[in-house]
Amino acid sequence: QLQASGGGSVHMGGSLRLSCAASGSIFNMITMGWYRQAPGKQRELVALITSGGNPNYAHSVKGRFTISMDNAKNTVYLQMNSLSPEDTAVYYCSAELVPTMFSYQETYWGQGTQVTVSS
Repeated sequence: QLQASGGGSVHMGGSLRLSCAASGSIFNMITMGWYRQAPGKQRELVALITSGGNPNYAHSVKGRFTISMDNAKNTVYLQMNSLSPEDTAVYYCSAELVPTMFSYQETYWGQGTQVTVSS
């Protein structure tokens, strides 16, 4: 189960920090990340981070967003700075993990949190 929090409304240029905690059976966490979906658009990758700490970002957020992960808490964070109206979307956290030593890798999704940036 993934529980996301931290969305809200800000003015252009503002900042928000999203958090997402994974709970339940986790034998091996592989990656955690954030996707977003704006109205009328497909869901797109925002940022991913491996359990080893290697991040990947969408070109549109590089230099403005920072993803980090607390392995001990199975929690991923997304610090979003210099927000623009184009960042307005529902943000979903994701986790690729192996639930038990007898399982295959699975992907889980959080419930989504709204981020609204006004001009």
